[in-house]
Amino acid sequence: MVAGTGLRLSIVVWAVTRAVLMLCVFRVWHMPGSDVSVDIEVIYQGWYGVLRTGVFPYDDVTWQYPPAAALAVLAPGLLPFLGYAPAFFVLCLLADTAVMGMLLYAARDRRRSPLGVWVWVIGVPLLGPIVYARYDVMVTAVAVAALFAAGRRTRLAGALVGFGALLKVWPLLLLMGTPRGTRTRQVWGSALVTGLVLTALFTAAMPGALAFLTFQRDRGTEVESLGSLVFHLARHFGWHGKARLNYGSVEFLGRHVHAVSALALGLSVLAFAWLLVWRLRARRFTPTTPHDAAFAAVLLFTTTSRVISPQYMVWLIGLAAVCVTVRTPRQGLPVLLVLLAAPLTQLEFPLWFSHVIASDKLGVATLTLRNALLVTATVISCVRLWRETVTAAKPPQQEPEPPAERESTLVTGT
Repeated sequence: MVAGTGLRLSIVVWAVTRAVLMLCVFRVWHMPGSDVSVDIEVIYQGWYGVLRTGVFPYDDVTWQYPPAAALAVLAPGLLPFLGYAPAFFVLCLLADTAVMGMLLYAARDRRRSPLGVWVWVIGVPLLGPIVYARYDVMVTAVAVAALFAAGRRTRLAGALVGFGALLKVWPLLLLMGTPRGTRTRQVWGSALVTGLVLTALFTAAMPGALAFLTFQRDRGTEVESLGSLVFHLARHFGWHGKARLNYGSVEFLGRHVHAVSALALGLSVLAFAWLLVWRLRARRFTPTTPHDAAFAAVLLFTTTSRVISPQYMVWLIGLAAVCVTVRTPRQGLPVLLVLLAAPLTQLEFPLWFSHVIASDKLGVATLTLRNALLVTATVISCVRLWRETVTAAKPPQQEPEPPAERESTLVTGT
C-alpha cells in the first residue's frame, strides 16, 4: 500500500516538473542565462533541412553524430502541424514518459525498488530544460529499455544496444557487464548484426554517413570538461588562451590545448583498458552486475571525455535510476553523487555559463565542484564493481595447519 501511494505521488511530481520544463523550452517561463532552445531552432532545424534531401550534413563540422542520429533530427517531421522546435520538445517529453513508464512497470511489485522511479523524477528537473533541448533523452530511453530487456530477452537487448550505439555511441558500453556464456554471445551478436546492418543501410542510402568520425577526431578541450580546469586556473596565472565556439561547442583555444586534449584521449584509452581488464578478471556475475557495469562504464566515459556537455548527465541519471530500481546496493553513493552534480550542471549551464566562459571565481568553483563529484562517483563506482566481481569472487586461501597439530595427528592416528 505504501509503495503504491509512493508511485502515485511520483507520477504527480513527474507531471508537475515536466510541465515546468515544457514551459521553459516554450519560453513561457524565461530562465536566466543562455537560451537552451536556440540550438533546436537553428542547428537541428538546419540539419533537418539537409537530411530531408537524402544526404548527411558532411560539410558541417557541428555534425558529430553516428548515422542513426538522423532519425532523431528528422522525427519532428512526424508532427508537421506543430512546427519543428515544438515537435522536437514534444518528442523529448514522450521519450521522458517512456523512461518513466518503464521504471514504473519495473517497480510494480516488491522485487524492484520504487526509489529508482524517484531518481528519474527528481534527477531530470535538477538538470533543467536542457533535457528537452537535446536528443539525448531519446538515446537514454533506448538504453534503459536495453538494460531492462537484458535479463530475459537478450537478442532484443542486443538489438537495442546496436541501435542506441548508432544514435550516440555510448550505449555500446552497456555490453560490458553481460554474464559470460550464451547470454553474452546472444547480446553481443545481436548488437553487432544490428549495428552493421543499419550502418550499411545508412551508408548506401545517404552520402556522408560516416563523416562524423573526422569531426570528432578534430575536437579540442571543451570549457566544461575535466581537462578544461587546467586552463580555467591557468588564466589566473597569465595564460592568454581564449574560449571560443569551435566544432559546435565552446572550447579553449591557445597554447598547450592540444596537449591537454591528447591527455584526455589517453585517459579515455586507459579507462577502456581498465574495463577490458575488469571484464577478463571478473568471476562473480550477479543479476545486478550488468547494471552496475553499465553505470560505471558510462561514468568513466563521461569524466575522461574532452567534452562534458550538460546533456551527458541525462545518460547517468537514466542508468542511475535503473540501478536503484533493480536494487544494486553498491551504486547507492555514486548515484547520490550524480544527483548532487545535476543541479550544479544546470548552474554552470545555462544559468552561470557566462561566468564559466570568463573563468571567474564563481564559474570555476561551480565547475570544479561538479567535476569533482563526477570523478568521485566514478572512482567509487569502479572500486565497488571490482570488489564485488573480482576480489570477492576469489576463493579464500586456507591457512597451513600449525606444526604442533600435525605432529599430534600423526601420533594419535586420528
